[in-house]
Parts: sequence; C-alpha cells; structure tokens
Amino acid sequence: MPSIETVAEPLVSLRDLHLSFGANPVLKGIDLDVHRGQAVSIIGPSGSGKSTILRCITGLLQPQRGSIRVGATEVHTLAKEAQRIELRKRVGFVFQQYNLFPHLSVLENLVIAPRKVLGRSRAEAEKEARALLAKVRMEHKADAYPGQLSGGQQQRVAIARALAMRPELILFDEVTSALDPETVGEVLTVIRELTEEGMTCVLVTHEMRFAEEISDIVYFTENGVIVEHGSAAQIFQHPSSERTQEFLRHALGDPGRRPANANDPYLLTNLSRYSLSV
Repeated sequence: MPSIETVAEPLVSLRDLHLSFGANPVLKGIDLDVHRGQAVSIIGPSGSGKSTILRCITGLLQPQRGSIRVGATEVHTLAKEAQRIELRKRVGFVFQQYNLFPHLSVLENLVIAPRKVLGRSRAEAEKEARALLAKVRMEHKADAYPGQLSGGQQQRVAIARALAMRPELILFDEVTSALDPETVGEVLTVIRELTEEGMTCVLVTHEMRFAEEISDIVYFTENGVIVEHGSAAQIFQHPSSERTQEFLRHALGDPGRRPANANDPYLLTNLSRYSLSV
C-alpha cells in the first residue's frame, strides 16, 4: 500500500452534505476527504447512503446543502451538463451493472470515448485500449462482444474503459455484487493492482476482507451519516462505535447463534434417536 502524505490538500472534499429524495433524507451531513493516491472504502448496511455519496461526487446527484470539491472544481455549483461532462472526464465511475455498449466490440467500447470526447486519434486510442485490456487480462477478448463475456469479464472491461479516459480518480460502486462468486476474485485483483500503483480510488463495497486489505481510510455509514472513520486497521480491528462493531461481526461472518435447544430433534446430536430413510 502506498505511503500517503495526508497533510496535502485533499483531491476530494465533501462538507456538510445533505440530500433528500422528496421527504426522505438520504444524506444528513456527510464530511469526507480523499487524498491523492489513497484507496478509500465506504462500508455500511444497504440503504445507508454509500452509493449516493459517489453520485454526488460526479454531479449525477445534486445535494440540497453542503459543498463538494474535486480538485479545483466546486461540484455543487455546476449548473450546466457540459460542466458536469468536463468533470466526468477526470473522474471514472465503474457501476454495479457493466453498462457496456452491447453493439460494440470490447475494443470499440474502450476506443469510443477517448476519440469522441477527448479527440484522440484512432491509432492512439486503439494502442492504449489494447494496453489497458492487457492490464485487466482481457486482451484476448478485444474482438468479442459484451454478450459473449462472463460478468467478471465484462466488469474488467468496464474498469479498462474507465481507465481509457486517464482519470485522476476512479469510483467503484459495488462492482462485485452482481458477479458469480467464482469471478469476484478476478475483478478484485484488478482493483488491488490499481491501488498498489497509486490510483486514487473510492470504493463502495460489501467485500469486507478486501476493504480491510487495500484501504488507507475506511468510512462506516448508516442512515445517511458517517458513524466513524479511520485507518483500515482502526476500523476493522479496533472500531470505537458499538454499531460499527455489530455491523462488522455480521459482515465478517459472525452473526451470532441462537441458543441450542436440548430437545430439538434437528440438533445433530439428537439425530441418532430417529430412523431416517434416504
């Protein structure tokens, strides 16, 4: 994990962020910082506002109160879609669903945005696309179409597509939650390598062991507030909040056990009392 100089100005800064959908408050005063080169994970139960935070960072959602800064851009002040598009050239977003263009080959999915948005030549865009596909171990599928790929393969292509824009920051929103368990590791390996190379990443994830391994800073959210944050070692090994402790006990596979009933006929030690036909 890279050594991080945290006294520098953060690349991403959220202050007192409030957002409601109608009468339903989703974010209730979020403060969050991401420094260059950091891997920051946001964890917490479903519906706690994690994905909403990512969408606010890219301007996909507009808060009712508070400030969002990415580099020198005051995101909360952006009023025109053209301004938000300029921001998204610098911020990659990998979604839970892969969102690849189904009618384009894998290679064309990577080439289209650098050519149309950034104005790169065909030769330059294709050369970099092939290098990125090799980086995510998908170079052998350059001419395939998304429908011919597994979920894990499509997600790795989606990561390569985000990298093709040469972003200064990548946001990952539950990128393994729709995957078959056998392909989760393929995607996590790619993300791990990006963090080791110093790519600034913010991850919303339920992969707790992975978050503990790769994160510099972890934020635990619930009901639209940040309950606590700190280093991965602090949050996962010595959380100060009882709610964080409870969440991690469940998330890491220790949900607690109901007391055994000595007369329960389905208790393994009692099965010999019954005649079983198979």
